[in-house]
Amino acid sequence: MRILAIGDIVGERAVEELAKQLPEIIKKNRIDFTIANAENAANGIGLTRELFNKIIEAGAEVVTMGNHTWGKQEIYDFIDDNKIIRPANITKGMPGKGYTIIQKGNNKIVVINLIGRRMMEGVYDSNNPFTAVEEILKEIEEDIKIIIVDFHAQSTSEKFNMAYFLDGKVSAVYGTHTHVQTADEVIMPKGTAFITDIGMAGACLSSLGCEVEDTLKCYLEDKPLNDDTMSTNPIMINGCLFDIDETTGKAQEIKRIHIS
Repeated sequence: MRILAIGDIVGERAVEELAKQLPEIIKKNRIDFTIANAENAANGIGLTRELFNKIIEAGAEVVTMGNHTWGKQEIYDFIDDNKIIRPANITKGMPGKGYTIIQKGNNKIVVINLIGRRMMEGVYDSNNPFTAVEEILKEIEEDIKIIIVDFHAQSTSEKFNMAYFLDGKVSAVYGTHTHVQTADEVIMPKGTAFITDIGMAGACLSSLGCEVEDTLKCYLEDKPLNDDTMSTNPIMINGCLFDIDETTGKAQEIKRIHIS
């Protein structure tokens, strides 16, 4: 099975561009299943129902979130949809779920969303992601082989350690949150595909999708950034392809994609 993961979608323009291009990307690359991170879709912070619907209609079958999950109040109206998940290791009792199971043909696919704890400014109410994912794996039926993990985290070390911890237990672990695609894709010794970060669907030559002239003031004037303005530069689409053996759940190939 070939699975596509799209990096953090940053801003409404990125959603529109993805809606235009994703159907062709899926067709051209013979994609069987698509996941997209959308915690930055609504002007860089959060997700609205309208944007969620557009991403699903474009071809994504699961939407993952992150530290900006609660950025838009209306998320509470659709967070229980089976096609959207928020980090599993936030405080228990919060709405939504940390993983979902989707039937695809003869296969069940599990998608898990986790959030990191190292160097994550503004992240609150998060529990240990390692013990959280361990608990989830105990809950999942043994006959489900294809398990994908979106680890929304800052620290490269934390991401690699998660992949090492889950090697042989899940099909793939990929990082989101930093918006910069890394060139370290690998299949771990026990068959789990890993990449530190799959990048973003957002503006080229931008500061993580935002206008550079605005964010540059933070560094030149030592002032906090109070308002992110979305860049108007052309949109690029970053992501990663995972070829997974349907019988064993092991990764057979991992390949970055970059479209600009």
